[in-house]
Amino acid sequence: MAGLFGAPAFVVLAMVPLAIVPVAAAQDAPRQDGSRKDAPKDAPRAPVTLDDLFARLKAAKDDAEARGVAQLIERRLDRSGSDTVDLLASRAAEAMQAKDYPLAVELLDRVTVLEPGWAEGWSRRATAFYLLEDQASALADLHRTLTLEPRHFEAWAALAHIYMASDDKSRALAAFRRAEAIYPRMGKVHEAIERLAPDVDGRDL
Repeated sequence: MAGLFGAPAFVVLAMVPLAIVPVAAAQDAPRQDGSRKDAPKDAPRAPVTLDDLFARLKAAKDDAEARGVAQLIERRLDRSGSDTVDLLASRAAEAMQAKDYPLAVELLDRVTVLEPGWAEGWSRRATAFYLLEDQASALADLHRTLTLEPRHFEAWAALAHIYMASDDKSRALAAFRRAEAIYPRMGKVHEAIERLAPDVDGRDL
């Protein structure tokens, strides 16, 4: 996901694989009396959807759980569905790491042309524009990102920080609140809201 102010957009965090006993092996394991339990017939599990993950993110009971779910969401959103686009995005990531931001923008231009419906492509280009200090273009791409995926919490946080940089506290607060509504345990977002709210909403007498 876009990592303007959070995790880098172009870095997909590696998930540590868990040691899992194969289902078939567990089902066929002998009981204490030496008998074997018959494996159930076809009973495929329903796949976990992006909607499911966002619901889990909102309901997470602690920061560690929330971070784990957020990483799963990021991995889903990082999938373009195109090998060509993935290659271009990877090269753009390398360009940004090398601080060749104009090249990153050029590569991401191609990404957005080839896959205009991939929200992450616009989010990544927003990051490149921001690093080029082109805030107007970064804002435009973030808005496009959120049109395609309104739950993109990194994009909301990025918007908030850009608005803060231009001293637009009202819009910054609104964007931070949108991010918090999606990801209640997102790092330091609540603190930013608490700092901004008195100036925007008024202080209690």
